[in-house]
Amino acid sequence: MFHLILTVCLAGSSEDCAPILLPQAEAGTRAECEARAGRIAESWLKGRSGLVGAGSECLPTGELTALPLQQVAPGVHVYIGDPVQMEESADGRIANLGVVIGEASVAVIDTGVSRAQGQELFAAIRRLTDLPVSHVILTHMHPDHALGTSVFKEAGAEILGHAAMPMALDIRARGYLDSITRLYPPAEVIGTEITLPDRTVADRDSIDLGGRSLSLRAEGTAHTDNDLTVFDEATATLFTGDLVFRELAPVIDGSLTGWLQWLEVAPRPVPQVIVPGHGAVTDSWAEAIGPQTEFLTALRDATREAIAAGAPMSDAVPQVTKSLQDMEDTWNSFPETAARDATAAYKELEWE
Repeated sequence: MFHLILTVCLAGSSEDCAPILLPQAEAGTRAECEARAGRIAESWLKGRSGLVGAGSECLPTGELTALPLQQVAPGVHVYIGDPVQMEESADGRIANLGVVIGEASVAVIDTGVSRAQGQELFAAIRRLTDLPVSHVILTHMHPDHALGTSVFKEAGAEILGHAAMPMALDIRARGYLDSITRLYPPAEVIGTEITLPDRTVADRDSIDLGGRSLSLRAEGTAHTDNDLTVFDEATATLFTGDLVFRELAPVIDGSLTGWLQWLEVAPRPVPQVIVPGHGAVTDSWAEAIGPQTEFLTALRDATREAIAAGAPMSDAVPQVTKSLQDMEDTWNSFPETAARDATAAYKELEWE
């Protein structure tokens, strides 16, 4: 299979350029790909006034830059991100991403931090199968999970997310794009756009990939107010998104108490493989959530103690952060995250 790669540069700069994979031109031969190239490239550039084209070529699948995927169950493949915060990463590729291959089509669970990463995920899928990517499931709105979506939308995939996700992502869109532009070089972020879900899940839903079903569940406010989990029934693989952190210190952007309540109830059916939002895949639910539950419980208890003692937030946050220092060796990116979480916990728990 051949794929159209359009070189795109920032307007006014011939040095700040990036390859843009345009899946609409995908073809069985180079000649077919090249015949479609001009029209598709022109259409993609139209309306993107800050970008200019600088040539194109059609490449076979084997020559595309692809993310490394590992198979964690039959037909289930995962990209394991670097478990650090985005500010500590050279390219923002910190989240775990999933691919589930059915008999008729493919589903993607989270798409990464940029169009560049989404394209490399698409290329990795093409090295596994020529089946269409029919669905993208976004586990929540955070940029490390959701900003690589546009390439899959262009490939014809339906985008799914929690019912609260469109508003949550739309509100933060400008800030997310500004953040990655500030943190990473142009080659990593050129072409990155916000893509909102086509369909949302308010409770439960399922998708059929042909001989394989994925169950989607909208969770209550926990890590965020738009967390969605995905369960592959064929292999009992659970994609938790950032409801489960491993190695990277957990971040509260929703509700501490809601998150702890979610952790209290083991999923049914019992998953045989757990793919967290960050960190290593495991086959043990207790192993997956144990350190995170300990951290969040200690955070809650220390924050309540500070509030009960009448400490204002300016005093309570450093007190609570200090009380958690014994856990620092368990987590990457701990000091800054613990302070942020202590602030979020105080704001929530002072109103109990």
